[in-house]
Amino acid sequence: MIPAAYFPVLVAIFVIFMVVSMFRVMREYERAVVFLLGRFYRVKGPGLIMIVPFVQQMVRVGLRTVTMDVPSQDVITRDNVTIKVNAVLYFRVVDPQKAIINVENYLEATSQLAQTTLRSVLGQHELDELLAERDTLNLDLQRILDASTDAWGIKVSTVEIKHVDLDDSMIRAIARQAEAERVRRAKVIHASGELEASKKLLEAAEVLAKEPQAIQLRYLQTLTEISGEHNSTVIFPLPMELLQAFGRARKED
Repeated sequence: MIPAAYFPVLVAIFVIFMVVSMFRVMREYERAVVFLLGRFYRVKGPGLIMIVPFVQQMVRVGLRTVTMDVPSQDVITRDNVTIKVNAVLYFRVVDPQKAIINVENYLEATSQLAQTTLRSVLGQHELDELLAERDTLNLDLQRILDASTDAWGIKVSTVEIKHVDLDDSMIRAIARQAEAERVRRAKVIHASGELEASKKLLEAAEVLAKEPQAIQLRYLQTLTEISGEHNSTVIFPLPMELLQAFGRARKED
C-alpha cells in the first residue's frame, strides 16, 4: 500500500496534470470544435483556450486552403470518345462546426465528390469542347462542387483540369482533322484573294476604258519595265484595231 504521506504529493501531481491539460493553444489557422458531454458546445480559437478534462472534448480543424489532386478518371464524352482526365481542387473549411458534425471525413468526402462530378460534367461535352473550353468547364466544376459541399461547411475556390490523355489513334485523328482545317482555310483565303483581285482588275479596266490615253501610258510603262530586265526577246503587243486596219487595206488592194 501507498503510505499516507504520499497522498498529498499524488493529489498535487494529479491537480497539476489536470490544470496543464485544460489549456490548449490554437494557431491562427486552426479552430477547436468543442463538445460538452457529447453535444456540440462551441467553436474556440485561435489562441489559448480551456478544455475541461473528461467533460469536454475537442476536434482540431484547419482553415487553410487544401490542395487536392483528383486522380485520373475514365470519361466517355458526348461524341463517344474515351479519355483520361485528372484535375486539381482548391478548397478550405469556412464552417468548422458543419465540417465535423455533418460529414464523417470531409477530406475523403470532397475527394470522392470531385471524382464523380468530374466524370459527370465532362461526359456531357464533346471532345472539341473539352480541349478548347477548359475555362468554362473549370467554372462549371467549381460551381457544382461548391454548391454540393456548402452543407459540409467547405468552400471550393478553384477547380483546374490538369491533363487530358488520349490514345495514339485519337491523337492521329485530331492531327488529320487539324491539317484538313488548315488546308480548308488556305483555300478559302486563296479564293478570297482571287475574288478581290478580280474586282480590282475590273475597276482598273473600267478606268482604262474611260481614258484611252491611260492605256498608252501603261503600254509605254510596260515597255520600259521589259527593257530594264535585260531580256533577249521582247514581245511588243499591238492593238487589235491596228491589225484590223491592215487587214482591210490588203482586201482593198
